[in-house]
Amino acid sequence: MQEKQHAQIEFNIGMFHFNSKLRTLKHGTESSTLSPKENELLLMLCEYKNDLLPRETALKRIWGSDTYFNGRSMDVYIAKLRKYLRDDSSVEIVNIHGNGFRLVIPD
Repeated sequence: MQEKQHAQIEFNIGMFHFNSKLRTLKHGTESSTLSPKENELLLMLCEYKNDLLPRETALKRIWGSDTYFNGRSMDVYIAKLRKYLRDDSSVEIVNIHGNGFRLVIPD
């Protein structure tokens, strides 16, 4: 089964530039290489920018199922992404209790 290609591969997230094809997150001269799961999760958050990314949708697409343990794993990845993005206080990943997450980026 061929994986669906995403229409957009590059995103500006506040002061960061994210390239999902190269799995890089750049800020000025700093560049981080994301793990495959970090990359896929950030890509999904970008696709749902300023909107709710349902927890179940992300778990099923990235982890294959929405079990409790996969959910705990996703929470760890969300924490890692928050660390990468912490240098820009205008960008945040908001937890919508019981529903999912929202990547808030001012326009």
